[in-house]
Amino acid sequence: MLFKLDPIFIENFRSALSDGVLEKYLQALENEPATVSVRRNPFKLTKEAFAAHFADLADGQVPWCPDGLYLSRRPQFQFDPLVHAGAIYVQDAASMVVQEVFGKLRGDSPARVLDLCAAPGGKSTCIASDALRSGDLLVSNEVIRSRATILAENMAKWGRADIVVTNDEPRRFAALEGYFDLVLADVPCSGEGMFRKDEGSIGQWSPDNVALCAARQRKIVADMWPSLKTGGILLYSTCTFNNAENDGNAEWICRELGAEMLPLEVAPQALRTAYGLQFIPGTTRSEGLYIAALRKTSDARPIRFKWPKLPARVSCDFAKDAECFRVATSAGDMVKAYPVGLAAEIMALEGRLGVIRSGVAVASVKGRDLVPTAAIALSCHLNEKTFPCEMLSAGDALKYLRLEPLAFPHAPKGFILLGYEGIPLGFVKNLGGRSNNLFPSAWRLRSTEVVE
Repeated sequence: MLFKLDPIFIENFRSALSDGVLEKYLQALENEPATVSVRRNPFKLTKEAFAAHFADLADGQVPWCPDGLYLSRRPQFQFDPLVHAGAIYVQDAASMVVQEVFGKLRGDSPARVLDLCAAPGGKSTCIASDALRSGDLLVSNEVIRSRATILAENMAKWGRADIVVTNDEPRRFAALEGYFDLVLADVPCSGEGMFRKDEGSIGQWSPDNVALCAARQRKIVADMWPSLKTGGILLYSTCTFNNAENDGNAEWICRELGAEMLPLEVAPQALRTAYGLQFIPGTTRSEGLYIAALRKTSDARPIRFKWPKLPARVSCDFAKDAECFRVATSAGDMVKAYPVGLAAEIMALEGRLGVIRSGVAVASVKGRDLVPTAAIALSCHLNEKTFPCEMLSAGDALKYLRLEPLAFPHAPKGFILLGYEGIPLGFVKNLGGRSNNLFPSAWRLRSTEVVE
């Protein structure tokens, strides 16, 4: 056997999912490469442009996600400007099912959604696709600061203003009693779904770690449980296969916290378990995912917010379809855009949570000038008519992302919006013979060599 799996892992798998599924999994592990899949941002990239961009690599649509596409091999995604532009997200196909699950289970009223363990942002961007409607608000959280920074970057690139990114422990959300209609808890797990991608993870697996993960998962859910309203829905997910971390914990949540299982009528290719769905290599074209939907039956008294006074409105035509406010930040004055009707609520959350991104940072105020930000360049709320625009070749787009100098001698002086294949990338300030690159240094592309 090429992959030397712990006998206890084999037994756990067999008891959870049967001998027949185990055999298919082992065959896939040994004989099939890890899947490669990508998902488009429907606010930035049309289906036709998405298909054309991957015309040489496309290998079928992800059946449970109309925006997902399988690729025949893994390209060097770091050298694809559309990935940096937030038009494409690289994600395992199984995780893409969150978009359909959320769309089916949400009600008709505006929803308050929490993605509790969100970094690097794959499932949050799923929710923030066409399943997140006008009037909804998504709180996307990550407890580890360095990962929260990556999450904030990816959510900024996805381009929606109805998202708040936080860096908080799960217990911090308990103070928002009964606030959320839906919580996604993609909890840290033993990582059995990583075996085909990273053979080294097999050696790190142990029964003790499974038990430790299962206990930690229960604590994470219990800590945030008060924040889910009565009748609200918890989507509980892992990228592992054993019963202790999956159905066992779903059963514990129902019994100990007060919930009932909801059937998931999506992805018929996935295996049905007692409480949820299980994606397995060999039975689905993916690296694996477990997901269960649980409706809260225990009591929660909805929190009542005291709305803050809104700052004075600022005139700024960089953003469209949003209210713009001038707010003080540690770096000086900043103009931010909030969705109509959500500004006071988002600001109330800023006073209660460790918020690291909210709305859209539109521009910084420098003297009498407004300097547009990278966030508004990548936002779905950008008013593109405000700026002259230059489309870049692939080579120049990579130079821009590396913060290398570019010149636009024939373009007007001032702020220029740069793009690639019709998708905005960011701004430069054109000085004539040279330009100042305004792409954030923290986001810059550090790889310099494309290897074919």
